[in-house]
Amino acid sequence: MVLAGCHSGPKAGPQSAANPSVKVYTLRGKVVSTNTATGEVTVAHGAIPGFMEAMTMPYKLKDARLLSELHPGDVITADLLVSQNDDADILLDHIVIVAQAKPDYRPTSLYHVPAPGDAVPDFKLRNQDGHAIHLGQFHGKMLLITFIYTRCPLPNFCPRVTRAFASVNEQLKATPALSAKTHLLCVTFDPDNDTPARLRAYGATYIGSDAKNAFEHWDFAVPTKPVLAEMAKFFDLGLTPEADSTITHTLSTALVGADGKVVQFYPGNDWTAEQILADVRRTAGA
Repeated sequence: MVLAGCHSGPKAGPQSAANPSVKVYTLRGKVVSTNTATGEVTVAHGAIPGFMEAMTMPYKLKDARLLSELHPGDVITADLLVSQNDDADILLDHIVIVAQAKPDYRPTSLYHVPAPGDAVPDFKLRNQDGHAIHLGQFHGKMLLITFIYTRCPLPNFCPRVTRAFASVNEQLKATPALSAKTHLLCVTFDPDNDTPARLRAYGATYIGSDAKNAFEHWDFAVPTKPVLAEMAKFFDLGLTPEADSTITHTLSTALVGADGKVVQFYPGNDWTAEQILADVRRTAGA
């Protein structure tokens, strides 16, 4: 089945002669979810030769009107348009549904897209020092939470997010009154490998210190597998373990208010430290 209106122009080879600033790759995968608010479709796809390994991640459509014609479970092929400019935009175009989901299709897990006002469950974790922590203990402060794993091989995924957290952490520390109202938390989705000791070593490289009090404003923590499954559902985090022991995944970051409710949800990696800080200041009334 070809989506009506999906052909925005003639197909090109690896690089369009009409627009040399865009490279074109072929993607094949299964629709995981759609998000009309952001105009994105999350696709679990195979490796894209010359560009990326197998991945589950959200993509914007060149023609957002087609989003309503995509459904979880649909198998699609598409052109992946990758801008060679500094903004590095990535868009899906020429989408073709090659296999529709069954009419009675139901996902094995019902994922929840965090929305402002949603109460965050009191998930229990173990931090980089091996201490038991839980999200409820941060009530009274704004909690910035994201998900990473220390073996992530793609610089624009976990390392990029952790670097942005490091920038937020440093800028908050420069404003002690605001720092006292906030806490940062990186949760690993690789409990088989990310031990507390490994998380401490990983976190120290971004904090810039392994001193006793280095993690007082920023924890790195690991959940048990059952807790991870529930956190992944609540925070709309897609995870697919691969045969080579890597994990394909989406990115999920949220700002939780002092009352334990979601203030803002940031899917993907398009957000910036400046955006986070602006939201923190706005929420704090600063």
